[in-house]
Parts: sequence; C-alpha cells; structure tokens
Amino acid sequence: MTISLIVAASENGVIGRDGDMPWRLSSDLQRFKKLTMGNIIVMGRKTYESIGRLLPGRQTVIVSRQAGYQVEGAIVTSSIEEAVKVPSAAGELFIVGGGEVYAQSIDLADQIYLTRVHIQIEDGDAFFPALDLQEWERVEATEIAADEKNDYPTTFEIWRRRG
Repeated sequence: MTISLIVAASENGVIGRDGDMPWRLSSDLQRFKKLTMGNIIVMGRKTYESIGRLLPGRQTVIVSRQAGYQVEGAIVTSSIEEAVKVPSAAGELFIVGGGEVYAQSIDLADQIYLTRVHIQIEDGDAFFPALDLQEWERVEATEIAADEKNDYPTTFEIWRRRG
C-alpha cells in the first residue's frame, strides 16, 4: 500500500494556527476530498477534534497517546507505526495531520501531496517539516490563482521519494 502525506502549508511551513487552518481554499478542499475518498486517512487526535467529525467515505485511523481514547466508527492507535499497519483493501493510506503526526510519519511516506500556499504566516503554531531535497523530488506542480473561493494563490505539488 502506498503511504502518502497530504498537506497545505504556507511558504514558511505553517499548517495551522489556534487549532485551525489559517486560510480558506476551496480548491484545496476539493483536491483533498478527491484524493482521499475511498482510502484510509490517518490523523492525530487534535486534528480529529478540530474537524469535529469523521469524514464520510474514508476509513479513519486516529493516533492518540491518551489511554482509552475512543471514537465510534474510527480505529484508534497509539503510534504512527501501528496506524500504517491497519489492514485495508484501499490502495493508498493518507496521513492528513497535524504537525506532530507529519513529523513522525515523513520517513515512512512514499509521496507527498503538498498544496503550497503562497503566503508567509508569522503567527502559526503547527508546522510541516522541511523536505530534504536529497530524499524528495517534485514530479508535478499546478498553479492555482486566488479568487473568491481561494484566499491565496497556491501550487498543487506532488513529491515522490527518490530511489
């Protein structure tokens, strides 16, 4: 099974502020839904709680260090390593955040779907790790202009692990 990270990050690596994303990007949400539908999504407890519900059409795995943490309809694991071993017929497993989960899982990933948001966010409190360009190669980039549904211009990028 392919392990992919999917993330929207500012040019300085910010992915969140005060438990939310610091932008409104309809095109990114549509891309997220299209890519993850029918697959497994893995998220940290804080990300799940910020969303507030399970996302339909996807098997959800929540990573939490809280003993006894349960969410009806989801699988709860205590580590990323445990989460990526969840059996499934899905062809792809998506790590969807947050910052701690990305940092713990980037070494396990085969590819990254990155929406690069063309803005600097100075007061962010959740971050995506910097990519090691010795390990990762950008294989696709599509520019998206800002408009009434997208606060900032973005680039949809796909990165694959070298080798």
